[in-house]
Amino acid sequence: MKKFVAILLAVLMLIPTFALGENVVKIGVFEPASGDSGAGGKQEMLGMQYANAICPTVEIGGETYKVELVYADNGSSADKAPSAAQQLVSAGVSVVLGSYGSGVSIAASPIFAQAGIPAIGVTCTNPQVTAGNTHYFRICFLDPFQGTVLANYAFKELGATTAYCLAELGNDYDVGLVHYFKEAFTALGGMVIDETFPNGTSDFTSYLTNASMMEAGVFFCPVSIAYATQIVNQAAAMNVNYAILGSDTLDSNKVVEAATGTNLNICVSTFYQEGGNPEFDSGFKAWMNADAEALTNNGGNDMIAAVSVMGYDAYFTALEALKNAGSTDPKAVNEALWNTTYEGVSGAIAFENVNGDAIRDTAYIKSVDTANNAWNFVAVQGV
Repeated sequence: MKKFVAILLAVLMLIPTFALGENVVKIGVFEPASGDSGAGGKQEMLGMQYANAICPTVEIGGETYKVELVYADNGSSADKAPSAAQQLVSAGVSVVLGSYGSGVSIAASPIFAQAGIPAIGVTCTNPQVTAGNTHYFRICFLDPFQGTVLANYAFKELGATTAYCLAELGNDYDVGLVHYFKEAFTALGGMVIDETFPNGTSDFTSYLTNASMMEAGVFFCPVSIAYATQIVNQAAAMNVNYAILGSDTLDSNKVVEAATGTNLNICVSTFYQEGGNPEFDSGFKAWMNADAEALTNNGGNDMIAAVSVMGYDAYFTALEALKNAGSTDPKAVNEALWNTTYEGVSGAIAFENVNGDAIRDTAYIKSVDTANNAWNFVAVQGV
């Protein structure tokens, strides 16, 4: 009998846990792990992974479910985004988180809509992500707001009357944000010169020179981290005397690293400033420092990127929606999201009832401390 019990136990250990009746709910992670936005996508995912590590289960309809994160790399490309989205649909996810990058979010949206799966945008700020649909939500502020905040800061605080704007050609995020910045800056009485550069550009000296020739007070470049670091390095080599102004995509330790030891004045708008929630900060840093891969995905140090905080908050917002739905059915989760609220590390999260956009009215402005390899908090800015 003892031999039979031992054999039975051994067999049971080989049976997958789901076969024994474990409830599993799948959350899709639609993020770039490669391409120009790969660095930012990995940092955004770190927040979700940390959240999953400290809260791996959720109560749905009176039962405990294990939360499984299902990943799909959209490659930072609108061309690759639909197939990555289809991977998540085929995996049977109940809700999707992402993406870092508005263009890929817009490209994937029809796939999620057709499958009836809701998506929660984390830092995709272009209005077109949610416009005209009822399945894509977001927890971040939008570009009309961010563009206005940055224009106000450039004109009123930096004293710039001429702004030079540079965006990647065809990039919905870059081009859209430049449009909103230009609208707000000219309304204040400033002048804007804007140009675009083709995908794959590595030499930005001509654009930096143009800004100098036009006596710009700020060089606004809401570009990916890959491009931003090149712009910073080349601007430092040219010893430019205008301020470099960035959006949330420039809130990266890689940008700080590139600027350290230079005389550049770099300011960005973002969603969170390290130090805003000491309990979260210490826990997240400890988790990253205990995992070599996590530290690598964060750019090699434990500086906290705002996108990681937003990924963390998006995960818990998804859990709240699942609880409110009382079901793993995507349609029920979609319906529940409209009335879901969550008090996040980045602030209170709630959705307005037209497009499912976040109700947010403030952004953080911070600047690079080039002497100490760090960010300095400047202000909380509204419009």
